[in-house]
Amino acid sequence: MRQIGVQNVKLSEYEMSIAAHLVDPLTMQITWHDIAGLDEVITELKDTVILPIQKRHLFEGSRLLQPPKGVLLYGPPGCGKTLIAKATAKEAGFRFINLQPSTLTDKWYGESQKLAAAVFSLAIKLQPSVIFIDEIDSFLRNRSSSDHEATAMMKAQFMSLWDGLETDFNCQVIIMGATNRPQDLDTAILRRMPTRFHINQPNVKQRKDILKLILENENVESAVDFGEIAKQTDGFSGSDLREMCRDAALLCVRDFVHQESPVEDFIRPIGQEDMKKAIEKMKKSKTAGVQEAFMHVPLD
Repeated sequence: MRQIGVQNVKLSEYEMSIAAHLVDPLTMQITWHDIAGLDEVITELKDTVILPIQKRHLFEGSRLLQPPKGVLLYGPPGCGKTLIAKATAKEAGFRFINLQPSTLTDKWYGESQKLAAAVFSLAIKLQPSVIFIDEIDSFLRNRSSSDHEATAMMKAQFMSLWDGLETDFNCQVIIMGATNRPQDLDTAILRRMPTRFHINQPNVKQRKDILKLILENENVESAVDFGEIAKQTDGFSGSDLREMCRDAALLCVRDFVHQESPVEDFIRPIGQEDMKKAIEKMKKSKTAGVQEAFMHVPLD
C-alpha cells in the first residue's frame, strides 16, 4: 500500500483481496491527450464529474451540483470506454479500483457478500477513488427468479452499499461502469447511474482525429491522406483503427526483412498504399463473421 502513497491504513483480508486491483493515479499513463474524437464526452465529464471534485469549495453548498456517485459508459466494443474511465480517474487524482465481476464470485457461501462489502470499505478508506466495473451488465444484469440465492443476496448488498454513497455528500467515491449491452442492466442500477455517456462508433471526423493520434509518433509519409483514410473506414471502432495502423506498419517491417541485401538499417515510412492494404485486411476480417462472433467481447 505504501507504493501507492497510502500509509497507516489497516485492511481486512477481504480488502487486501480487492486492493490487488487498485491503481494509483500517479502511475497511470493514460491522459485526455491519449483519447481522440470524444471531445464532447470529455468536456461533459470535466464539467459534471471532475470540476465538482477539484473545486469542492465552490459546490459544497449545493446538493444539486455534487459529483454523481454513478456514471455509465455504454456503446459498442472498442470505442474507448475503459480509456475514458482511466483518464477520468487520472485527471481527477482518484485511485482506481479496476473491479472484475469474477473477483466477487466465490464458491463459499457468504464470501461474495464479504468481498462486495470490502469493495466499498476499501474505496472509502482510500478516497478519493473510482470503482470501475467493466462489462457491468454481466454482474448487475436484470434480476430474475433463476438467480442463485447467494448471487441475489450479493447484488442486493452491493446496491445497498451504493446507496450509502449517495447519502454521504462528503464521500468522494464514484462508481463507473462500462457496457456493450445497457438494455441488460437492472433498472435499479440504471437509476443509480444517472450520468450516462453514449460512446458510439466514431464518425468520419472522429476517425481522422483518432488516426492522427495513433500515428503521431510513427514514421509516416507526408503524403498520407488522413481524410481519405477516414472516409474509407466507415464502421471502424477506435480499436479497429489501431489494429489497422499496426498492420500497415508491419508491412513496412516485412519489406525490410525480406530485402535480399538491404542497403542500410532503415525501415521505410508508412505510405498510403500500406494503409489501403491494411484497410482491406480489416474489412475482410469484419465481413468474414469475426466481428459477429466477438460482438460482445470488449476490445478497449
